[in-house]
Amino acid sequence: AARVQLEEVAMLAVLARQVLARALIAIPMIFALSVVVFVVLRMLPADPLAMMLPPTATPTEIESLRAALGLDRSLPVQYGIWLSHALHGDLGRSITSGETVTHLIATTLPATVELSVVALVFSLIISIPGGLLLYALNKRRGELLADSFVVLLISVPSFLWGIFLMLLLGVMWPILPFSDRFGADIAPPKTTGFALIDFLLRGDFHAWGNAFSHLLLPALALALGFAPLIIRVLRASLLEAAGEQYAMVARLRGQSDTRIVLRHMFKNAALPTLTLIGVQFGFLFGGTLLIEMIFSFPGLGNLMVQAVRNHDLPLIQGIALVFCVIILVINTCVDCLYTVVNPRLRDA
Repeated sequence: AARVQLEEVAMLAVLARQVLARALIAIPMIFALSVVVFVVLRMLPADPLAMMLPPTATPTEIESLRAALGLDRSLPVQYGIWLSHALHGDLGRSITSGETVTHLIATTLPATVELSVVALVFSLIISIPGGLLLYALNKRRGELLADSFVVLLISVPSFLWGIFLMLLLGVMWPILPFSDRFGADIAPPKTTGFALIDFLLRGDFHAWGNAFSHLLLPALALALGFAPLIIRVLRASLLEAAGEQYAMVARLRGQSDTRIVLRHMFKNAALPTLTLIGVQFGFLFGGTLLIEMIFSFPGLGNLMVQAVRNHDLPLIQGIALVFCVIILVINTCVDCLYTVVNPRLRDA
């Protein structure tokens, strides 16, 4: 018991060091990103004031509004003001809607996170059995066909899967809804902002089913673009693990191939696969932008497109910063999970 407690303490110490190291690295990265986004947006030829003023506005009115928004000051001064407010949780106000950027992000971020997590679950449901099946077909009839099919899946991007699924299951055979987050008769979630969690908390299973059905097509489109790469990496890891000494010893002991794969090889093959999932999940989260546009899903990606379309500089800056922070958090969580799964890293 004492040894187990010491191992747990050592693991917690390693996790704490990793989180601290990531946090120290993340601070300058977020700062650098904020500087780049701030400067690049203000170098664009688009004038955000054009979205706020009528065509009949006089030069005096334009200059007055520019001074009120602080756009007449130098870039370092503008950035200093923005950074000072951002450190206090104030990311400014949207130029087009007048609402605070923090409020707009807080109301749309849960939808994007929910979509990304459901898509990740779907992709694991597809990729883990797929990787095991592709490994089982190694040097057997059907291997070339299965491998070619996976390569074909990799070649199709998520947004194209979204269009295919919408046309197939939403238009030709109207089985699933393909627009919005839930039906117009459903009261929006207010407790956590996550529809699937809030509807369960209030015991409204009809609303939960409605929200889940609206998630199916966009989440499946993201999963189909994400899963094939995991399938190939998992298969390659299993092929490598099959040549390890522990697998050979297990075969000499008369254990079945299925038992060797599931009890011994899979755990070791999952380590590089886990790393890939962590790296690719950041791309999946960013890939929600096009999917949300296709399915009219009211998430952070949809909000970003509207902000770019309206040249809403404060909103674009806030969303870009949030995306950066979320991806850094995801990578930190994956590193910590990798340390938990791989005991050799605890002594590093």
